[in-house]
Amino acid sequence: MEFCPQCKSMMMPSGGMMKCRKCGFEKEKTKKIIEKKEFKEREITVLEGDEAAGLPTTKVKCEECGNKTAYWWLRQLRSADESETRFFRCTKCGRTWREYD
Repeated sequence: MEFCPQCKSMMMPSGGMMKCRKCGFEKEKTKKIIEKKEFKEREITVLEGDEAAGLPTTKVKCEECGNKTAYWWLRQLRSADESETRFFRCTKCGRTWREYD
């Protein structure tokens, strides 16, 4: 995007020129040089099998089996101005529940 040096309005392409729509100033198009950047490859770990593998755990009692350890994660279920909902999954029986405020 270029601006007119005389009236500071935005210049528009017109043929091989840039032209100010307000005052009519013209100049040749400038060629922009796009720099090519190379990115390093990075290693990604894919967890297969148990979907809870890799989730953090906390001490919370499962009402179904009495186990005191569960995986936990957060999800935004409502609008962005409301807090996230915390979910738990028992490490023993697999029961999933949410924390209510």
